This record gives sequence, C-alpha cells and structure tokens, in this order.
Amino acid sequence: MGKLLATGLAAMIGAFTPAHAENAIAGHWINPRGTVVVTTGDCGGGLCGWVSWANATALADAADAGVSRLIGTKLLQDYHAKSPGHWAGRVYVPDLGRTFSSTIEQLDRDRVKISGCLIGGWLCKSQIWVRQVQAD
Repeated sequence: MGKLLATGLAAMIGAFTPAHAENAIAGHWINPRGTVVVTTGDCGGGLCGWVSWANATALADAADAGVSRLIGTKLLQDYHAKSPGHWAGRVYVPDLGRTFSSTIEQLDRDRVKISGCLIGGWLCKSQIWVRQVQAD
C-alpha cells in the first residue's frame, strides 16, 4: 500500500462508547516505526487524526509522493463507533494520494490496532500504534 501506509493508519484509535470515546482516544499516537505522531480528537462528532510530528524520513517520503506539507494533514477521517472499542472510518495514505476504508480496535488504554483495507474490508494491513506520553 505504500511507504506512508503506517502514517495513514495512524491512526486509528478505538473507543469504548460514544459518551466516553473522546476521552478514551484523544491524544497522541505513534506508529510502530516511531516516524510519525498523529493527534486524535473530535471532529464534527466523530474521530479524526492529524499528523502532529514526523521525522525527516517520513517528511521526505511524503514530499517524494507530492505531499509538501505532511504536518497538519488529516489522515484519520470520519471515524464513528461501531461497538465498544471498535471504530470505522477512512484513512488517507499520502504516498498513494488515496483514501481507504479503515477500522480501529482499542486493545487497551495505550494500544490500538489500525487496519486499512483496499476493497471493502478485504486485503487489509494492520499495525499496532501506542499512546505517546507527553513530558510535563
């Protein structure tokens, strides 16, 4: 799916119930390679996530794919709770310039499994993202 699939699957954060979703999933999440941080939060009653930090490699990969401004890009779009700890929405993959269907499963407070799928839930790739602890 491309070099920045990891970026696109950013995010990808699960929730408990709509009433508790914002608190449970709002925050900063880092991909498995440690190259991208996505900040998640409410957007129009759903969940969205924006790139808040990227290392030089991720920035270069995005630029090679025609994305001149990776920081601030909305990768997680229109996620809504399907059941406790499970969300469905869309993920934008910058290096492909495409949006794919996606699910998020909250494994525990600090880990989520993000899946991006090519064809309606088929041909999926998944990653485990972890909550980034912010220093005071």
